[in-house]
Amino acid sequence: MKKFKATFISIFLFLLCHDFGFAQKRPINEKDLIQFSGVVVSADSLQPIPFTNVIIRNARRGTMTDFFGFFSFVAMKGDTIDFQYVGFKTSSYLIPDSLTERHYSIIQILVRDTINLKEAVIYPWPTKDEFKRAFVELKLSDDDLKRAQRNIELASMKEIQDQVSYDGSMNYKMSEQQRQTQLYTAGQYRSISLLNPLAWAAFIQAWKEGAFKKKENK
Repeated sequence: MKKFKATFISIFLFLLCHDFGFAQKRPINEKDLIQFSGVVVSADSLQPIPFTNVIIRNARRGTMTDFFGFFSFVAMKGDTIDFQYVGFKTSSYLIPDSLTERHYSIIQILVRDTINLKEAVIYPWPTKDEFKRAFVELKLSDDDLKRAQRNIELASMKEIQDQVSYDGSMNYKMSEQQRQTQLYTAGQYRSISLLNPLAWAAFIQAWKEGAFKKKENK
């Protein structure tokens, strides 16, 4: 226990002397204190870089830029300021020791840091044998020529024709023809449209639906 206490006291005295010695190297003079502020931007787009670490080198104090890349804190003349942000190269700035004013501002530019990652090869199949089997069993889709040949077959065209309804122009033409027929046959019996394909189509459709069958009397 005594050995542990002696070791702890030795470490504490060492750290105290280290901090005291560091403070003796750079005494704080009130005349050397300045309000150091500025904006951190990127070199390629000049856009502000938010939340950049702004640290005084060889010291335990600093600040961080806000959302607009602005920072402001108290520093000393002759301090070296390090600017650090992930994805950008670390940059530094030396505050001149010949300043006569108590305020000093800069625009710090950071350059993007290019990170080269190792090549990653991704295979869709775990083994070569599974790749061969999948390649042999692969069903390729028809090309444009085969699809066009299949669409021009009579059965396919008939199926497509049955699914397509009349467009606006055809409906308008049919309604005008019916109106002209009504005006032409006004006051008399209508003529039988033996040569009208639409009438024949309507007749055949009605005949298939059983419209001409005799209805049983209930």
